[in-house]
Amino acid sequence: MIPTRPFRFMMNRRHGTPGVVVLPDSGFRRAQEEIASWPGHAQTPLVELPDVAVAARVGAVAYKHEATRFGLGSFKALGGAYAVMRLLQAELAKRGVANAATAAELMEGKYKDATKAITVCCATDGNHGRSVAWGAKLFGAACVIFVHEHVSQGRRDAIAKYGAEIRVVPGNYDDAVREAQKQADANKWFVVSDTSYPGYTEVPRDVMQGYRVMAEEAATQFGAAPTHVFIQGGVGGVAAAVSAQMRARFGTGVRIVVVEPEKAACLLASAEAGEPVSVPGDLDTLMAGLACGEPSLLAWQELERAAFAFMAVPDESAVDCMKVLDARTPVVVAGESAVAGLAGLLLAAGEPFARAALGLESDSRIVLFGTEGATDPEVYARLVGHAPSSD
Repeated sequence: MIPTRPFRFMMNRRHGTPGVVVLPDSGFRRAQEEIASWPGHAQTPLVELPDVAVAARVGAVAYKHEATRFGLGSFKALGGAYAVMRLLQAELAKRGVANAATAAELMEGKYKDATKAITVCCATDGNHGRSVAWGAKLFGAACVIFVHEHVSQGRRDAIAKYGAEIRVVPGNYDDAVREAQKQADANKWFVVSDTSYPGYTEVPRDVMQGYRVMAEEAATQFGAAPTHVFIQGGVGGVAAAVSAQMRARFGTGVRIVVVEPEKAACLLASAEAGEPVSVPGDLDTLMAGLACGEPSLLAWQELERAAFAFMAVPDESAVDCMKVLDARTPVVVAGESAVAGLAGLLLAAGEPFARAALGLESDSRIVLFGTEGATDPEVYARLVGHAPSSD
C-alpha cells in the first residue's frame, strides 16, 4: 500500500512497570462534562479502513478523524481552549472576582472587564496555538502566540483570525517555548502550554485531560477493546492522554505504539536513554505538528511505562499515507502530522521483526488517531498534488 522505507523501532524495556498517576480520572470526567456543554460540540467520526487492514494483514483498522473538531481542524481544540477556561476560572477566583465562574458566564462576557486584563500565551507549531487563541476569544482573554520561523504563513494566519497577536521566534519549536515563558515572566502573562517541565505541570495536565475526550469517543465508537493503538509523538501529550484513557477503559492489554518523525524523535531517544533527553538541531520534518525536540515531563512519566514500543518514521512515509487516504472512497483528508500512526502501522506490519515484536496478527484490531485535517491547505496541495476536497 505504501513503499517500504527504513524506520527506527524500539520495544520499551520498561513497559508495565508501576508509576505515578499522571492524569486522574476525576480530572477527565470534569473535562468531558465541560467540553460537552460548549457550542458546536460534536463527536468526530471513527472511519473504518478495511483496505488498510488488508494491506497490513490485520483484522480491523479504524481512524479517528479529527478534521471537524469545533471547526478548528484538529484535536487540539479539546486541550488548549479547555486549559484557557480553567486558568481564567482559577485566576478570577484568586482575584476575588468570581469564586466559581462557569464557562457560560465567561462566554457571555459576565466578567469581561476582568478577563480582558488577563493575557494567555503559548508556543506552537500551529494547531495548539489555534486552540489557545480560539479559547481566549471564546472566554474573553487577551492572547499572544509565539511561532518559530518555520511555521507556515497559512498556520500563522489561521491563528491570527481569532484575534491573537503573533510573534515569530528564530529557531525551532523548543526555542519558541522558551521565549514564550520568558515573555510571560516579564509581562505577567499566563502560559497555556501543551508541554510540561519541572515547576510547570498543572496547565498541561488540563490540556491532556481535554485530549482524553477524543480517546474516550474512539473507545466507545470502536466497541471492542483494540489490541493496538498507533499514536503520534511530538512532545508526547496526546500519546500519553490516549494511553491513559485506553487503560481506564480496557485495562493494560492495549499495546500503545508511539510514532514520531525520524528527524524529531525525542520520545524514542528518551526511551533509548532511559530518561528524558532532547533531540538537537532544527527538527526539519514536514510533520510540522510533531517537530518537537524535548519531551513533556508529564507525558514521559506516562509513556516511559505505558508505551509498548516506539517508532521513528521518514517524512516520505507520511506523504505516502496522505495520498493513500486522499485516494480512497470516501476521501479522508489528513494533514501531514495526522498520519504518523498510519505510517507506523503499515511499515511495522510489513517488516517481519517489528510485526512479530508487536504481535500484529490476522485478528489484530488497530485504532489510529488522525489528529488533524488539512490545517494548511497550501501545504496539503503541495504534498498530495491537489487541493484538499471537502471530506
